[in-house]
Amino acid sequence: MAVRITDECISCEACASECPVAAILEEGNEKNPNEDFFYVKPESCVECVDHADSPRCAEACPTEGAIVWDMPYTEEFNEYYALRNEEGIYKIREHKKKGLMLPIVKSQKFNESISIAQRQEAQFVQEF
Repeated sequence: MAVRITDECISCEACASECPVAAILEEGNEKNPNEDFFYVKPESCVECVDHADSPRCAEACPTEGAIVWDMPYTEEFNEYYALRNEEGIYKIREHKKKGLMLPIVKSQKFNESISIAQRQEAQFVQEF
């Protein structure tokens, strides 16, 4: 993943239509672990790398702090995503043959100019 939607989300739907890989789910979707706000599927998000200069969801979002940086969806952070999936923070898709689509199964592109410290602090994507 690399971006995450927080509880600051007002569910305005502006972000979902901007996602080039359809990684954003509305609240109430059975695949969304959040009941009250939108959700970015970590196994699908590519931070708009090769699609735009910055995440298009954040550019469309009218709410400051609703979209923040998260860890890259790479093998290095496999345990991070596995644990948060178990905790119900993420609801990572399970493939019939490949199993849970964790980064070790399929990593995603990410913006390398965003530091791990910025990601750990969950800095607002809108600030970049």
